[in-house]
Amino acid sequence: MPVTRDIIATYRGPRRVVRRLLEMGPREDRALVMLIAACVLVFVAQWPRLAREAHLTEQELNPLLGGALLAWVFIAPLLLYALALLSHGAARLIGGRGTAYGARLALFWAFLAASPLILLHGLVAGFVGPGPGLQGVGLIWCGVFLWFWISGLREAEWSG
Repeated sequence: MPVTRDIIATYRGPRRVVRRLLEMGPREDRALVMLIAACVLVFVAQWPRLAREAHLTEQELNPLLGGALLAWVFIAPLLLYALALLSHGAARLIGGRGTAYGARLALFWAFLAASPLILLHGLVAGFVGPGPGLQGVGLIWCGVFLWFWISGLREAEWSG
């Protein structure tokens, strides 16, 4: 199934999508592409906010974009790999029987599947600015991301 259909299906039932992805077999290249795609989308989501910030503070936009690129495309993937390993270790401590690959897939897929909301967050940050709207979209993104991640982790660690 195309990634866009999988993302939509995740909003209806995240465990089913993660189960199907796990049944495709352990493919680290697939997990890495999910992670990089999600990080690139988060980087793109930063553009409106950074453009607003550069305009309001009379800074150059390019250094701000360069910093965001470094953070989201080069550093964040390393941190997310570490977070996935920590979540797998925590799951093992409370009885999980899955693999580290399953924990990575659950985290990376949750991050990618929640990316439409982070794109919306970026638009609100750029066009509306700080305020209750931005906080509301951020809270919704956090809630949806955690729902997808916990559901996927449950599927990866305790099913099958």
